[in-house]
Amino acid sequence: MLKKLSNLPFQGTKEQEEQLKAIIDANKHDKSRVMAVMQEAQGIYGYLPYEVQNMIAEGMDVPLEKVYGVATFYAQFALAPKGENHVSVCLGTACYVKGSGEIYDKLQEVLGIGGDECTPDRKFSLSACRCIGACGLAPVMTVNEEVYGRLTAKDVEGIIARYR
Repeated sequence: MLKKLSNLPFQGTKEQEEQLKAIIDANKHDKSRVMAVMQEAQGIYGYLPYEVQNMIAEGMDVPLEKVYGVATFYAQFALAPKGENHVSVCLGTACYVKGSGEIYDKLQEVLGIGGDECTPDRKFSLSACRCIGACGLAPVMTVNEEVYGRLTAKDVEGIIARYR
């Protein structure tokens, strides 16, 4: 059995399931379409939880491990839901040596979640990235598309408060 990667319960709707089943039915004759089905499924659900991966595997008649393997190999796929506000901290070398690890720790404390998790109200999700190309502003974090640079852990609460 594959490990569930989300801290939140799956909340798919009947309409989403019907959409996915229609996509699977239209593609199940061609196993080479698994990745395309996964892309469409992510468009429907916003991510690929275990339950959706299982529906794809069963519907396309491929091993669940194959679906999971594709989902974990390609960065375009998310295995956990993203919050309304997605917070990402750069842990690349320039940012890390200037304290981004402390910022990441402070965000986990303030949001009450770990990395790659989503708050229960789905307002925030948190992840780490390796470099966003803003090394001159190190350490850097983003909230959605907004970049915040030259941060300290003391800045975290104020930034998060803007999005609450």
